[in-house]
Amino acid sequence: MTPSLQAFLPELVLLAGALGLFFVTLKKDGAETARTVILLTALGALLACAWSLGSQATLFDGAYRVDAFSQWLKIVVLAGFSFVILLGRTLGDIREDIRPEYYLFLCLSVIGQIFMMSSIDVIALVIALELSSFPLYLMVAMRRENNGHRVQMEAAVKYIMFGVAANGIMLFGLSYLFGLTGTTSLPLMMTRLLPVVHTPIAIVGLCLSLAGLLYKLAVFPFHFWTPDVYQGSSNETAGMIASLPKLGAVAILVRFVSLATPHHTTVALLLAGLAVCSMFYGNLVALVQKDFKRLLGFSGIAHAGYAIVGFTALDAAGFTSSLYYITGYVLMVLACFVVITRVSKDGANVSISELAGLHRRSPLLALTLVVAVFALAGIPPFVGFMGKFGILNAALSKGHLALAIIMVANSAIAVYYYLRVVKEAVFGDPVEEAPITLDLPTRILCCTLLVGILALGVAPAKILGAITASLATMGL
Repeated sequence: MTPSLQAFLPELVLLAGALGLFFVTLKKDGAETARTVILLTALGALLACAWSLGSQATLFDGAYRVDAFSQWLKIVVLAGFSFVILLGRTLGDIREDIRPEYYLFLCLSVIGQIFMMSSIDVIALVIALELSSFPLYLMVAMRRENNGHRVQMEAAVKYIMFGVAANGIMLFGLSYLFGLTGTTSLPLMMTRLLPVVHTPIAIVGLCLSLAGLLYKLAVFPFHFWTPDVYQGSSNETAGMIASLPKLGAVAILVRFVSLATPHHTTVALLLAGLAVCSMFYGNLVALVQKDFKRLLGFSGIAHAGYAIVGFTALDAAGFTSSLYYITGYVLMVLACFVVITRVSKDGANVSISELAGLHRRSPLLALTLVVAVFALAGIPPFVGFMGKFGILNAALSKGHLALAIIMVANSAIAVYYYLRVVKEAVFGDPVEEAPITLDLPTRILCCTLLVGILALGVAPAKILGAITASLATMGL
């Protein structure tokens, strides 16, 4: 096998799986077959990515580069992809006759996210971004109607309208950068932009170019879609939207923000302002939420703000801390959605009060929820604490003391509403006494997420080293 083919093997496996899913959609009663195909595709792509981990190649006339940075990110995305499939064990809120199409769109979205990791050309990046986004718009609308209310349609319309607007702003900003540099290649753009990066037009172009990525990350002011889409979409779809796209957005954000020099105070101040607005808005509004998915939606806005704090350092240490944090966030939020999907009745949304007495109905689910929530709150020894510690350290190293204090204050605010969830699950009286029976895949998924959340918090050295080494291949 040639080096180029080996480096591109995970993408080939995913494309083959998507083609297989397309043929499954052509026949009736293909839900189980589609689930088997997508699960084999996810595992096959994960194994292919692990096998080609050391491979490096530049493909498609320099528009696509497989390197250490993209490879380890692909492993995380594909592992999350596998978790999402196990999360949607039954897809109770998706009609059986359209489940093959649902799996096809899920696979296509992941393909787009994988392409994003290696795209180093603006045109390729925009295509990958659209490929990852449009299937999600359709997946939100595929939720079953409940009691005549079509909240999923409202959520899908909001999602696509905000998405199209953000992408339009991004394309407008990219046109500025193209006009300044005369190239669509990100590495060349980085080189040619450095002499003029302090000019107003370069700053405006760079800021507008970030719009599409800030939208996927749900950073203020591109956050308005988040709680409504979480609440309106099915539990499995919300789990997908809440996790994997954020990792891809942070990865591409690294490529764009690295265009600014470490001493570019204007970009740092802009990022700091976005982070502060996201943290305060997300945490303060989350205080009054009763629906668990809406709470996770608003807290996700705050966590996006935490990740942006790391970017204010404008150096490798800050980028490393943000990537590490968002990797841990993927595990934490997926653990919460495992609990939601298993507690939910027929795919309905879960209120915080419905979690009451969960420790009696399912001790494993209660443990998974408590660990995930403690990690989101930043309580040691879990990954959330180490992630926030690394971000604070990176910000303080560049003199952002006020920003660090604001982040600590927001973490304290978040503890309140996270402890509300723990209080209901551990000390509340159960509304329903019937135990929740978990199948073997769910038990494995819960245990895997628990181990991952704890291991990344207790022994973060390996993944931090891998991220730092991968960033070094980008010249950071």
